Amino acid sequence: MLLDADDSQLVLVDYQSRLMPAIFENSLVLANAVKLARMARLLEVPVWGTAENPGSLGPLVPEVQAVIAAAGGRTLDKMSFSAVADGLSDLLRPPVRQPSQGRNARSLPKHLQKSAPEPEEGRSTIVIAGCEAHGCLMQTALDLLEEEFEVWVVTDACSSRSERNRDAAFDRLAGNGAELVTTEMVAFEWLRTAEHEVFKDVLGLVK
Repeated sequence: MLLDADDSQLVLVDYQSRLMPAIFENSLVLANAVKLARMARLLEVPVWGTAENPGSLGPLVPEVQAVIAAAGGRTLDKMSFSAVADGLSDLLRPPVRQPSQGRNARSLPKHLQKSAPEPEEGRSTIVIAGCEAHGCLMQTALDLLEEEFEVWVVTDACSSRSERNRDAAFDRLAGNGAELVTTEMVAFEWLRTAEHEVFKDVLGLVK
């Protein structure tokens, strides 16, 4: 029951310029979101972002935009509170590769035919953090669970405008099968060992 970096993807939900000033413990939450993305980049974990109604709530804050871009990720603009409703799960799952035609057509003699490539398995574990915890973050996480992803919510990188709403979201998520973790738990589970080649780099982020 430990996180596996090779099976993980990181989703950062709605750390937006006009929303974050109103968020409880916003500085800590933002700092941990940036740490998560930097760790993901070091460990080659894909990173995705979402932005709710950016025309109203603004773009992602610059430091989150920068780390997503540095990790080679992209941001999904959305209007639904759940990012799954606006296509997130399509980004998280690789497209099924279709058998090529032409020289591999079934009309060729059997000894010249090549077997169709197997669909890629993809990464089924979603490490997720964001705002607001009781709104877009929770609805996205619950929908990902419905889509049969494993969902790990990074509690110290999530918040809402009020502490009560944040904590109610964590209770509901845990009750529906999400794992609740912290930024440092993610770091050490992705690493597994002090002998990992990027251990010192990751340790420098969390200390």
